[in-house]
Amino acid sequence: MDKLRAIRLFVRLADVGSFTQVAELTNSSKSMISKEISRLENELGVRLLHRSTRNVQLTHIGQGYLQRAREILKKVDEADIFAQDLQQNIKGKLKINAPMALGITDLSIMFADFMEQNPDIELDIHLGDESIDLVEQGFDLGFRASSKPIDSNYVGRPLTQFNYKVCTTEKYLSQHPSIQSAHDLKLHNCFVYSYFQGKNVWPLDGGVAIAGKLKVNSTIFMLESIKRGLGIGFIPDFVCQDAIRRGEIIEILPTAARPKLTLYALYPARQFVPTKLIQCIEYLELWFRDRQKEYD
Repeated sequence: MDKLRAIRLFVRLADVGSFTQVAELTNSSKSMISKEISRLENELGVRLLHRSTRNVQLTHIGQGYLQRAREILKKVDEADIFAQDLQQNIKGKLKINAPMALGITDLSIMFADFMEQNPDIELDIHLGDESIDLVEQGFDLGFRASSKPIDSNYVGRPLTQFNYKVCTTEKYLSQHPSIQSAHDLKLHNCFVYSYFQGKNVWPLDGGVAIAGKLKVNSTIFMLESIKRGLGIGFIPDFVCQDAIRRGEIIEILPTAARPKLTLYALYPARQFVPTKLIQCIEYLELWFRDRQKEYD
């Protein structure tokens, strides 16, 4: 007996209530449908149906079996869809939330590459550093960069790591007291990033309290003030690396101990994760693996 086929016939019979209608819908004979259901009952050792000349009624056991049979068939169908989708190009819409600075720098390049390789995908991307509820706002995927473990109700998948750099200019250093250690920063104009988890304490050599004349919720905005020689910033390398390469700013205290900044892909926990989302995240992992070589 093909048990899965028998379960499908049982569910169809429960929906329409007639052997004749099921036979017509499946292009089979009424007697064959009846035999399949009987074999299923015999294998289970229970009666699922009360048969009459007019209609079919489920037994108490049949009602419970129907509920579980629907769940089984749903999972089988989801597995089929998953396997079939993997053989096709990614398509459909993804709504994504990402940090502002990373969205303007690395992610803008990455998603341009992603769209180029997957022309059937439609992206709806929102950039912002404030904390939001992904489910409530209807996002399929979110990005969070953090130097601490993510405490979240979502599935968190680490994608890559970045380094923090302490940046300023030769101009600023020439006009202010010497900086020999992280604790010397207490005497300097150190810019504050509003959403930084450490608040006004930079995690350098165990932690140093800082203060400055600029507090801003954008590290890209902060970078321009650093370039002007106005102060010092503690910012990720994806924001400052190009400016360092061009000689616009310099890194100081390169040997001071500091945490890594981990980028997480977050998505709502659910039984069936859309294939387009899984493939998007796998693409991100491979892309960042190649990209990271530029920072090492």
